[in-house]
Amino acid sequence: MTDSTESRPPRAAAAGKRQRLTAATARVLHEQGVERTTIADIARAADVPAGNVYYYFKTKDELVEAALAEHSGYLVALTGRLDQLPDPRERLKALVDTWVGERDTAARFGCPTGTLAVELDKRAEGGLDLAVGQVIRQLLDWVERQYRELGVADPQGHALALVGAYQGMSLLTNALRDPEIMTREGARLTRELDQL
Repeated sequence: MTDSTESRPPRAAAAGKRQRLTAATARVLHEQGVERTTIADIARAADVPAGNVYYYFKTKDELVEAALAEHSGYLVALTGRLDQLPDPRERLKALVDTWVGERDTAARFGCPTGTLAVELDKRAEGGLDLAVGQVIRQLLDWVERQYRELGVADPQGHALALVGAYQGMSLLTNALRDPEIMTREGARLTRELDQL
């Protein structure tokens, strides 16, 4: 028996197609940016006929919203895995390791959420800039909780500094096309965490 769409109930096939479109949207927007990405690009990446995209998403902004939901879901899954570690310092170090593990992608395209935030902020309409800010807020809140558990003074400030350092090293890695920036800066952040 195969796992083709013909053997699955129509709802499951539709949910699978929607999920493929959502994942493809997040990936293509990261690689090309919102303005350069077309519905056809997303359909091609999802292996879905272009006309079918409109069945699931009526506008490009709805696709951007779906990409933001994908980023949020990724962050929930990542922090959920990190929460399995018993020590907040180890959780933060594992987060840094995850960032460094994405250094080649960062060198080519930057941070998926950070680059989307910058691009959406330049648009005059839609309010999607506020939505992407909520995804970044999720990360900040999680990092702040880790610092709070560690008992450091000003956990919010430490969270802003750590996430800001990540955004900065992602930007520089991308601008200079040098993944080793992430490696070096990640090692520095890990040393700082060890010294807390």
